[in-house]
Parts: sequence; structure tokens; C-alpha cells
Amino acid sequence: MNKNTVLGWATLLMVIMGAILVGMGAFKYEEVAGWGFGTVGIGFFAIAWVFNALKGRV
Repeated sequence: MNKNTVLGWATLLMVIMGAILVGMGAFKYEEVAGWGFGTVGIGFFAIAWVFNALKGRV
């Protein structure tokens, strides 16, 4: 596996984990903890976006 493949897999895993965290924040936790889960999930999406932007440049 080269660097681009690793970044592609990392992006996919980060998007899946971000979706799980946002879903937990929206559906499982309805109190203040839900806001935290949602925020961390959005952070995972942002990091996945950076990983995707780095493909082909590293």
C-alpha cells in the first residue's frame, strides 16, 4: 500500500466514525452530551476532509 491508499482508507474510516458520532449525538443522547458527540463528529469530518485533500500531495 502506498501513501495515497493509506490516506484513502483513513478518510473512509474517519467519515464512518464521524457519521456514527453525529448519529449518537442526534439520536441516543438528547441532553448536553449529544452536543459534544455531534461536535466531535463534525471534527472527524473536518480531519477526513484534510486527509482527502492531502492525497496525491504527500
